[in-house]
Amino acid sequence: MRVACLLTLCSAVSCAQDAREILVRSLARHNENSKLSRDFTFVERTEIRNLNDQSGKGGRSRTYEVRLFAGSPYRRLIARDDKPLSPDEDREEQRKLLECIEQRRKETAEERARRIAEWEKKRREFREPLAEIPKAFHLKIVGEETVNGIDTWVIEALPRAGYKPGPGYSRFFPKIKGRFWISKTDYGCVRAGAEVLETISYGLILARVQKGSRMQFEQARIQGGVWVPTRVEATAALQVALLKHMHTGYEITYKDYRRFEVESSHLMGLHELAEPAR
Repeated sequence: MRVACLLTLCSAVSCAQDAREILVRSLARHNENSKLSRDFTFVERTEIRNLNDQSGKGGRSRTYEVRLFAGSPYRRLIARDDKPLSPDEDREEQRKLLECIEQRRKETAEERARRIAEWEKKRREFREPLAEIPKAFHLKIVGEETVNGIDTWVIEALPRAGYKPGPGYSRFFPKIKGRFWISKTDYGCVRAGAEVLETISYGLILARVQKGSRMQFEQARIQGGVWVPTRVEATAALQVALLKHMHTGYEITYKDYRRFEVESSHLMGLHELAEPAR
């Protein structure tokens, strides 16, 4: 009996260690992909829905083409509510694009370095709290699933008592639980989900995200084995300034990833400067 109990205990400890190691490897893979994914242009669609509205009219959406110009991205609006822009709107977006290219062409080396550094800082501020996950949560393998044709480990993440939050949004970790679907092949994160366990307050104009709000993040593996986002979805019960209550749905989808050379894209933009907008 003692031997059986000891074997069971060792198995549980090993499973916990395996879950943590899997997630640590997945986070390392995520950091690597954040660099590789910069070589791709893509289309981003963002939709916000008012879930209190029973009219069935749906939400408001905006679709952008995202490209890297001279070291940092540019988002060009290409559709509104899934409809192409009017000729006047399209000309205005073209003007903004060419103006941006011209501004970046005229930058000094110092100005360009500062712009790129500001963008990289925002990326770091998003990534750095992720490194806290192995410390902030009890991690446990709770199953195995095939997601979009990829065999995954399913890892449950429950808040760890006594965790002292690190940078940025890691301060919210004690109030959420999560679940990760990690590829058995290369540790890419195929899917991740989170649920709010206690009301979260944030912002200068006090806003609260209520218990039960959820978010899900999905990725796909594209050419070169690079993992890229394909969908982010959230449903949240919000209270703004302690008065207004909203039930909101938020979805971002990413598609049409295409590899491109930064310099050739930049030169293409400079060539367009010489052409009158049609």
